[in-house]
Amino acid sequence: MAEEDISDPQELFEHHRFLVDPGQSLLRIDKYLSVRLENTSRSRIQNAAEAGNILVNNYAVKSNYKVKPGDTIQIVLPTPPREIELIPENIPLKIVYEDNDVVVVNKDPGMVVHPAYGNYSGTLVNALMWHFKDLPLFQTGELRPGLVHRLDKNTSGILVIAKNELALNRLSRQFYERTTDRRYEAIIWGNPEPPEGTMTGNVGRNIRDRKIMQVFPDGSQGKPAITHYKTIESFGYVSLVECKLETGRTHQIRVHFSFNKHPVFNDEEYGGDQILKGTTFTKYQQFIKNCFKILPRQALHARSLSFDHPVTGERLSFETDLPDDMKQVIGKWRTYISGRENL
Repeated sequence: MAEEDISDPQELFEHHRFLVDPGQSLLRIDKYLSVRLENTSRSRIQNAAEAGNILVNNYAVKSNYKVKPGDTIQIVLPTPPREIELIPENIPLKIVYEDNDVVVVNKDPGMVVHPAYGNYSGTLVNALMWHFKDLPLFQTGELRPGLVHRLDKNTSGILVIAKNELALNRLSRQFYERTTDRRYEAIIWGNPEPPEGTMTGNVGRNIRDRKIMQVFPDGSQGKPAITHYKTIESFGYVSLVECKLETGRTHQIRVHFSFNKHPVFNDEEYGGDQILKGTTFTKYQQFIKNCFKILPRQALHARSLSFDHPVTGERLSFETDLPDDMKQVIGKWRTYISGRENL
């Protein structure tokens, strides 16, 4: 038996591939996999099969399929349980859409999505565990119940969360296979050239600071990352851009723009909290400081999300307005540019 673990630590699911030994006797696939996947229950494997997430020789199979010598098995799973006690908290949520299988929320900036070192309370997951405390998926003790993607703490916008195991498995597969459509809006320093294009370059952990990411243009480290962008509006020294993610690496938009000398406005981790374009006039310097005060975070918003409903298969699309802090700063830039043009 040969196994290749190609799980991506930056994503919220795992992908395993097994090549069955020539001497393997006939055995139910759920039993075969439960022996080989550490800390993975048979019921969890059966849920994956029900969602169509177990493939044998590229065809989806049910949990009673009998494994044969030479079979190639692939399985996609949501992330496994973690040993940590999570406390449900009555935190308000901005729910955009909800049915029996999914909930779509508009996350405020400043809210951490899931518990991690230094953030074990006040997260979106703590809120979800309160709001959905009667649902089995939120009683499992998992660190990230229902999550199939995430947003940085200081990034606002749209997130979809699964409400049951079947929805979780099917949504996980869509994010893994990149059939969702995610679009963001950002204010960045400067004017990208060309105004519309694609940024590439492997993204991985920064060699000197593991808390942030960096681009490895030679592909020597990290994972492939692709960000499509187009300029919506230019304000001379900054621009409003739309970004479409083809991959979903940690900090992808932020690190790609920073690498290309256009950091996201007021992004302190990637250099956007400095005055990078413009004049040395005191009035301009104060204008930027006022903008930073209104928008004390990176100017990045997950504007829209499209995916196939995990049960009905219907294509669903959701969109949210820019949050007030970004709207106010864009308004200030429009006024600033208008004032300069009228001189």
